[in-house]
Amino acid sequence: MTKLTAIKAFQRKIDAYCELRLSTTFSGDEAEALKAYMRRLIERRCGPPRTGGRTEWDVVARLTSIDTKRLASNHRSIDPGFDAIVRWIRDGDRAADDMPTSSRQRAAPALPRKTRLKKTEPAIKPAPTEPRRQPVASATFKPAVKVEFPEPLFYEWDDPAGFAEALQLHMRRHGETYWALYRSVVRADESMDKNTLLSWIEGRRVPRSTDSFDVLGRIERRYRLPEGYFKAKLPHQSRSASGFNLSGIEPAERRRIAWHLPDDFNSLPFAKREEILDWVRRVIISGSTDYRRFQAAAAKQRYAIRFPGVSYGGRAPGDGKIAVPANYEETWVEDPDLLSGVVDAPPALAMEMADLVRFKTSALTSIGFQRNGVWGEETASQKIEHLGLMFGALASAKTGEIKGYGVPLRHLTFGLLLFPGVWDWYLQWRESRRGFYTTWEVDMLRIALALTKQDTGWLRQHPELLERVQPVPGLVSQNEIEYAREDWHGACDDFHKHASHRVKEIQRIARVHRDPFEPIMPVLEAASPVGEYRKITEEIIRLMPDEDRYPRPAAEAVRSFLMLRLGLHLGLRQKNLRQLMLCPRGHLPRSERMLEKLKRGEIRWSDRDDGWEVLIPAVAFKNAHSSFFGDKPFRLILPDLLDLYRYINDYVERHRSVLLKGAADPGTFFVKTVKTTSTDAAYDTTSFYEAWRLTIQRYGIYNPYTGRGAIKGLLPHGPHNVRDVLATHILKQTGSYEQASYAIQDTADMVAKHYGRFLPQDKAALAARILNQVWEAA
Repeated sequence: MTKLTAIKAFQRKIDAYCELRLSTTFSGDEAEALKAYMRRLIERRCGPPRTGGRTEWDVVARLTSIDTKRLASNHRSIDPGFDAIVRWIRDGDRAADDMPTSSRQRAAPALPRKTRLKKTEPAIKPAPTEPRRQPVASATFKPAVKVEFPEPLFYEWDDPAGFAEALQLHMRRHGETYWALYRSVVRADESMDKNTLLSWIEGRRVPRSTDSFDVLGRIERRYRLPEGYFKAKLPHQSRSASGFNLSGIEPAERRRIAWHLPDDFNSLPFAKREEILDWVRRVIISGSTDYRRFQAAAAKQRYAIRFPGVSYGGRAPGDGKIAVPANYEETWVEDPDLLSGVVDAPPALAMEMADLVRFKTSALTSIGFQRNGVWGEETASQKIEHLGLMFGALASAKTGEIKGYGVPLRHLTFGLLLFPGVWDWYLQWRESRRGFYTTWEVDMLRIALALTKQDTGWLRQHPELLERVQPVPGLVSQNEIEYAREDWHGACDDFHKHASHRVKEIQRIARVHRDPFEPIMPVLEAASPVGEYRKITEEIIRLMPDEDRYPRPAAEAVRSFLMLRLGLHLGLRQKNLRQLMLCPRGHLPRSERMLEKLKRGEIRWSDRDDGWEVLIPAVAFKNAHSSFFGDKPFRLILPDLLDLYRYINDYVERHRSVLLKGAADPGTFFVKTVKTTSTDAAYDTTSFYEAWRLTIQRYGIYNPYTGRGAIKGLLPHGPHNVRDVLATHILKQTGSYEQASYAIQDTADMVAKHYGRFLPQDKAALAARILNQVWEAA
């Protein structure tokens, strides 16, 4: 009897047993599910899941879709069939080990004696009783010979897509049980249990640890399959392995690094492991530019003043004067040791900042005041942050790592910004930390110029701020304070003149510290920058997890894919892309007037154009009054290219709700993954930047040690760089600044100023392409 005949014969007996014993206890569908499950066990030559001799009914329930309690309560009807299968497999393996190949034939084992069948039931015949074997000398005992590379039973097959199905197929091809495979690939000194291998075969679990991947590689070598054959079929390709030997590294950093390490990391020499860790930290985690290294070092030194109570818009009732607390102390108190780190602004300084923000953000100015220009929300946040850094530097201790000036917190006031000595110290302090001046210092001086501008400067219109100014040795003298008190406007004019000279001097010697194009230079230097950047989206799709098994990672991957695809199609700034609202298909879209009030755009389905439409009012853009818009909204129908619409529909219908996880919906197209520690689903500037940067780290940067990643030489970057990619691509293809400006909603002059550096090397090629047509025609 051949092996296939034996399997079929035993399956028929099990089928008869199921029809007589299980059909009386279970419904027709349930009995059929159990019978099919037992047939699969026979085909795979593997027993039911058991621990300590007891069947794991919860596992059987998942595989048969029958209630666990119902299975356990009727175990007396099911277990005899399972016992027969176990003995059939055991006796078959024993016969295969002890008998020649020509004699490998055995009848099916009997059911337990406790099970008494009625006369009408077809009994499963017991195997013939074997005579008791006589003990033999150890010298004559011949153990089973383990074959390193078993010969397959057949050479042609349809390759399955799933991991468990592929493993089952190749075990059948080589006629092996999971126990025989386990003994062949797992060494005696290893802790891997045979049930782990069984769980892979049954599809209940998949390899995750580095040790498991090592065993998986041995199976590939045993069956002479290509390296990585089984790993390529895992349902979660972008999942990082566990079990890396990273002693001495903090858990937070370990989680970030693990994704970028090769599976055989633990088996590599120490020097090679250190090389990989250094590369991952330098290139992927921090980015290897000079600015990124400076930023990482500077981020460890916290010295800013926070203004948590400052809000945007509106104005408190009153005459616009700034009140001074009645208990304000005039004495100089030296407490620099208390000023390290980020601290909240004292009440008086916070009131001054709140008045400045109201002055620059309210719809109408208060009676008696004038202004020139209005701050948007992002601009206001930026100015608050920059002024907080300046006050924090003044308040930091002289002897600490910040090496500030040690001004007591209670002496901080906007009135200090009127004195040249304060500004000169701050500019030189920043230059000493960075090593040179940049345009950042120029922007800070322009804030001071705006505050002291004649007629419209906020500081000029608040002479009462001088009442809180105290002499600061080396920065502000009592004579300067008295002069300002006698002639406030004259002091403002003097400072305005001083700051204007400083701007010109710093502009002459300022250096570029952060080259915005450096992280994406391999993309910009390609013949088709958009085509090169598109490789990242293809890498995301290649490593997309199985949605049925890993719904949240799959949703996060689709979100990352759409972030990049919409960025490449729309060319929006981070703010506009992040704040893009969603109108699901079949819902009533928001009116243009409502979007103007929100200062946000919306993605909605257009029945007229039969496609997804993006509509953004002009007021939502940073350059709203640019000639590009002409007070008209931005409107674009997204192209249905490379399954873009399919992924948008899947994201809106399924993935987005998985990310929200029942939390409050902010209404935006892109939402964060809601977790226990992060219940707000709305992105802000920082979190959206980090989401984009994480996508580039995982899918964009080519890792020579793992083979993952799309582009060699790429570095971590944020969403704003996608505009550089679009503008440079059009410049390379057309040579037109005007057409490049259309892609990023800007003017030709701005494009020429920012992206002209990428055109000179392509001008000759563009001209040659036109001239060569003459020769080609000849």
